[in-house]
This record gives sequence, structure tokens and C-alpha cells, in this order.
Amino acid sequence: MGPTRALQPHGKRWLRALPAALILVVFALDSLTPRGVRVFPLLAATPVLVAPWLSLAATPVLVAPWLSLAGTIATGGAALLAAILLPLVRGRLPFGVDDIVPFSTFVTLTLLAAVVNRLLARERRQLKNTREVAEALQRAVLPSPPRRIGPLTVAVRYEAAAREAAIGGDLYAIHPTSHGVRLMIADVRGKGLGAVRTVNALLGTFHEATRRAPDLPGVVRWLEQRMREAKCAEGGAGLETFATAVVAELSADGSTLCMANRGHPPPLLVHRGRARPLEPATPSLPLGLADLGAPDVLPDVPVDRYALPEGAVLVLFTDGVVEARDHRGVFYDPVPRLSRPLPPDPDHVLDALLGDLYRYTAEHLDDDVALLAVGLHRDADEGPGEDPAVRPGKADGRRRA
Repeated sequence: MGPTRALQPHGKRWLRALPAALILVVFALDSLTPRGVRVFPLLAATPVLVAPWLSLAATPVLVAPWLSLAGTIATGGAALLAAILLPLVRGRLPFGVDDIVPFSTFVTLTLLAAVVNRLLARERRQLKNTREVAEALQRAVLPSPPRRIGPLTVAVRYEAAAREAAIGGDLYAIHPTSHGVRLMIADVRGKGLGAVRTVNALLGTFHEATRRAPDLPGVVRWLEQRMREAKCAEGGAGLETFATAVVAELSADGSTLCMANRGHPPPLLVHRGRARPLEPATPSLPLGLADLGAPDVLPDVPVDRYALPEGAVLVLFTDGVVEARDHRGVFYDPVPRLSRPLPPDPDHVLDALLGDLYRYTAEHLDDDVALLAVGLHRDADEGPGEDPAVRPGKADGRRRA
């Protein structure tokens, strides 16, 4: 596995200044309101308003966990002191008979805010721990490919979503075979244990198919058959089970790429400052949905051929990349970021892509992201290379299983 970047709440440092800001706002309002109007209720509500926000500070990035509770109590004490000072500024004593009930309410609300703060901080810690366990399980399920496979340099990344702790269905795999290097990236519909079972089934099937299937269409048919079996095993719950996938095969020298796209975002071929989507010539349904037309017949498998010039990097990714959005709701497009001068190194390319993705989304991913990149690097000096283009003709694998 490549390194997984944890989402860090750098934008939450301003939370520590929130209590003082609220108290200063109340002081400003008091100076602007008529003498008969009291802003005491706003001060009393300050610790309650601050408690949920200070629970976010229970993380090593900001302060020690206990400081969020201490901060809530300190906010209540500071607000109480402000409530004492405000009448003095107005020229009257702060401890009149009319102030007994408000001050008692003040103390009660501060204690309530402390309890709320502790409950919220504990739930956030539990969610953080659950997410870490889910990420560890996801990394254990996914294979860890070697850095070099023949003439290819390999890099992978898995980035967990910030939205929830459920385990996703993103997967990748790469295996050297006598036919060349075969690789796959896929995204199973859904999350949780059901998605993990399907991921394990696809990984096991792909491993077996890469050794036994004579060609790329055969590998895809193995995967399609496994998805059908998984749907039958799940009964009615499996009717909506499917997976988008790209299954590819690189020749022994790494110069020729054969690829079958099953409803997945097209990979990018990055070469000499240009990123080009490798769109399939014939769209295909995702794995598990090909039986909608003919349930008893495995479908034809269109396979496109591309040239992979030396120094190029092939980048495959799941839809968590292209479905990421910025604050305006605009989807992310990886092509402009990768259409710049970049070292022809898969690790560097993936780091550049993820860095740009995090900046675009303000470090908030709504879906898991899996990435697989391979680069062709021979020991010889890099030649001129040809621009990647679809070669005439298509190996569509018209045989039926």
C-alpha cells in the first residue's frame, strides 16, 4: 500500500478564539443598547454555544483532549466575570436581588455545557477510532504490489472518505503472468461488510483468472461470472450488486496496453505534460449488470488497444476522484492538474494528483479514493516515443464462454 494521508482539521484552530470573540461581541452589544436593555441572557448562553465547537478541539492537532472540557468551563467563568463587569460599567452593583435567579441559571448552563462537551467529544473519538479500524481493514484486504514489475514501476494509494467510517468497495490488483502484466481497478456498489465480501470475491477471482484465462476477455468473463454467482447467493439483496471496473493487460515489454472498461471512469495516460483520458470505443455495462439483456449468455467483451510510450504513466482511479466537489458543488477534473510537466514517476504523479484533489475539496472527501499508477521505464535512454493513440482495429474477444 502507498501512504494514506489522514485528513487534518487545520481549519479548526480558530475554535480556540471563539469564546473570547463571543464575549467581546456581547460587550459591544451592551455598549450599543439602551440602558434598560440587558444582554445578560447572551452571556449565559455563551458556554452552551461554545461547548459543541470546543469538542472539536479534542484532537492532538489542536490541544490536549482535556482542554476542550477545561475550555468550556473557563468560558463559563469568563462569561460570568463579564456579567459582573457589565453592571459596574453601567454604574450599578452586580449582585442585586434580581440577579440571584440569572446567576443561578448561569452556573446551571455552564455545568450543562460541560456535560454536552464531554458527550460530543467522546462520540467524535469513537467515530475516529471506528474509521481508523475501517481503514486498517481496508488496507489488509487490498494487496500490496511490489514497486517494480518487469519494465513497469508501480504505485498505489488508498484514501478513506471523511464522511463516514463504513468500509468502501474500492479495490485494485496487479499480477505478472506469462501473457503480460494484468491489472484491475474496480468500485463495488455500496459499503460495509457486503462490499467487503464482494471485494474479496473479485480479488480472488481476478488472481485465479490472470493465471488461467488465455486472454483479457476471458479474465473479464471470469469476473462477470463471479458477480452473477454473488448476486444469486445474496438473493433479493443482491439484485443491485454490481461493480464498475477497468481490466487491463500490458505486454511483456510494457509497450502495448489492452483494456476493457466496464462502466468505470476512463484511466489517464500522462506523457510529456499531457494527460489524455483513454475512453472506450464501445461503452459496456458494469460487472454484474451484463445479464440484463441475456441472463444465460456471457456478453462480448470489447477490448481497446493503446500504445504505451516509454516515460508515460498510466493512472487508474475510482469515481471518488471525479465525483469530488469543491465548495460550489463543481466536480473535480484531474486532467488539467496532470496536464503539466511532471516527472515520469508513478509515485510523484499520484502525490501531485492527491495534493491537488485535497486542495480542491478543502481536504474533505465524500467517497473513498483508490488509485493505481504504472509507468514504463526501461534501462535504455528514453526515445522519442509515440503519442498514445488507439491503434486501428479492436480486439473485441467475440468468443462466448
